[in-house]
Amino acid sequence: MYNSLDLRQKAKKIKLAAFDIDGVMTDGSLIYLPDGSQAKAFNAKDGLGLTMLNKAGIKTAIITAKESGAVLERSKTLGITKLFMNQKNKILALDEICREFSLGYDEILYMGDDLPDIEVLKSVGLSACPQDAVDEVKEICNIVTQKSGGKGAVREICDFLLKVNNISFDDLKKPSIQ
Repeated sequence: MYNSLDLRQKAKKIKLAAFDIDGVMTDGSLIYLPDGSQAKAFNAKDGLGLTMLNKAGIKTAIITAKESGAVLERSKTLGITKLFMNQKNKILALDEICREFSLGYDEILYMGDDLPDIEVLKSVGLSACPQDAVDEVKEICNIVTQKSGGKGAVREICDFLLKVNNISFDDLKKPSIQ
């Protein structure tokens, strides 16, 4: 998977992986319940990938333009390092992440799928999108996954980052890796 030397060198620098929600961690469907609230379906394999990144020492973040109780709960369950909801200007969230964790843009991976993600995707060290992202996003990303949003695209990226850093699932079960 993703064998270019340039891509692997960029991936080795990543200290934080940030993700959009709708269309990335979900398939983009909006499910409205009778009370007007929304439900979201998340992929369990994506969740394990994010948990493994955290255990490997790669911080995780969610940057989404919407407010959602489901996203808040998912973030807590997975131990997401930083959550930004209702973030209309995603580059401001990226700037806050850089300040808080003393990171440069080149140390951040961002995965998005639609037009509001383009500014961030152009700014980070490694940009990724699901295979069903809009064309304008696919044209600028370093990685277009084989999987769709909500269907394993996040896990594909997590596995790539772990593989580049020679970290296996068995390594993560050892007490020495926090």
